[in-house]
Amino acid sequence: MTVEPPSPPESQPESQPEPPVSDTSGPGLRIPVAAPGRAAGERTAPAASSQDESADVASVYRSVGGQPFFDDLAGRFYDRVRNDPTLLALYPDQQQLGPATRRLSMFLAQYWGGPGTYSEERGHPRLRMRHAPYRIDSGARDHWLDAMLDALDHTMGALDRQRLGLSEEDAATLDEGFRSYFRMAADHLVNADG
Repeated sequence: MTVEPPSPPESQPESQPEPPVSDTSGPGLRIPVAAPGRAAGERTAPAASSQDESADVASVYRSVGGQPFFDDLAGRFYDRVRNDPTLLALYPDQQQLGPATRRLSMFLAQYWGGPGTYSEERGHPRLRMRHAPYRIDSGARDHWLDAMLDALDHTMGALDRQRLGLSEEDAATLDEGFRSYFRMAADHLVNADG
């Protein structure tokens, strides 16, 4: 199984070609490796294989069990934000992080192959533009990345791999794909020296 993190959403054109698909070691499990940035309502079509025209293409979203995984990840991340003065200072309404938690969950779910709810409600992600009003230096990036990777550790640890049919190798590959994406995204949003 190979999962490569997609490039940042704002660098993606509004209309996406069908994502490349990687074969995996799991039976029938194939992961689209570039599913972000779809226009609202646009779905990724299953890819046909020369060996099996009706091959089932599983998205990362489905592989981790769907929306509950991303809800848990975002919830754990914001639990850390509430207790991190560096991160909390980036939020105008520090007492009401529920809407930010929901937006993060919807964005990550869409980015990794789930429903286009984020784009339907908020338009194109344009992450750099949305984060431009906030001073994000290397220190803030490091705090964000630490909080996100800690949330990922707990969320991946709670993943019921047996129920989802994921081998240890598949789970490790998914985990590394998420980590690579979060590192890239954290670096991409830095907009200040320091």
